[in-house]
Amino acid sequence: MQIKENISLKPFNTFGIDVSAKYYVSVSNIEELKQILSLKTYPNILFLGGGSNMLLTKNFDGLVIHINLKGIEIVSEDSNYVYVKASAGENWHEFVVWCINNDFGGIENLSLIPGNVGTAPIQNIGAYGVELKDIFYSCEAMATDTQQLENFTNETCNFGYRDSIFKNKIKGQYIITSVIFKLTKQNHKLHINYGSISTELEAMGISNPTIQQISKVVIAIRESKLPNPKEIGNSGSFFKNPLVSKAHYNKLLKNFKDMPSYTVSEHEVKIPAGWLIEKAGFKGKRFGDYGVHKNQALVLVNYGNAKGSDILNLSKLIQETVQRLFDISIEAEVNIL
Repeated sequence: MQIKENISLKPFNTFGIDVSAKYYVSVSNIEELKQILSLKTYPNILFLGGGSNMLLTKNFDGLVIHINLKGIEIVSEDSNYVYVKASAGENWHEFVVWCINNDFGGIENLSLIPGNVGTAPIQNIGAYGVELKDIFYSCEAMATDTQQLENFTNETCNFGYRDSIFKNKIKGQYIITSVIFKLTKQNHKLHINYGSISTELEAMGISNPTIQQISKVVIAIRESKLPNPKEIGNSGSFFKNPLVSKAHYNKLLKNFKDMPSYTVSEHEVKIPAGWLIEKAGFKGKRFGDYGVHKNQALVLVNYGNAKGSDILNLSKLIQETVQRLFDISIEAEVNIL
């Protein structure tokens, strides 16, 4: 373990923003993490995983700790369920592929989401009708002040829509080191009625899909809509889908008859933020080295050498425009630093 100075973070964030960290260290086991946290030499610390859910707007005048804990193992199983433990530094999609190859179900709709396992619970990542909380059993996290390992259950994580206790109440106080997932071994519960999954399966002539086939369809859909961060800098969906009252939705329908929605409760609906942004005229719009992706209005992109502040200012312009046109507030999904 070596602490380096003045390191560019461009290779470590999927937006490809070129800012630097005053100090940088990569940790590959629990003891190294304990050791670096016990130093108390660096008052400002930033934990870095896959770098996929953040927008860096300035140099970091502190210590960046890159979590590279690795390992996947089955901790227990019965005839119906398997409990799989994955270390925080495992790539999320590679972990999903490992599970699918072993015919472990429940995780297939979350294929090709960028990032690492350790940051997935913080955001309660989700896609195509499935959220992380649906397959989450527990996680182990280290307290940054005492370096003690603690266990968090599904209930104590207080999961919400793109939210968890790690994102609000105890933000910055713990670093997740591993996660245990509860997956099915048989009688997989399939989620194919969200988005265009069922349409794609029907076009392929598949009426009784396997989890492997669902994963392939999800990957194909995501690849058709979302740019590869290795080719165009981005963090996936930049905004959350907003929740609005049914009364407000019905009022908007008078002027926007094609406005899509998903029923959340008796009184609330979820409106796709991408639709709102597209209607506001931003889809495919480019401003020099940054802009909104041509295939998915939810995705803000860095075409080359954009600054984090450029992306941030664009996001604010989008929020202000959507608010003015629809009286709907859309919230950033990414962490802005």
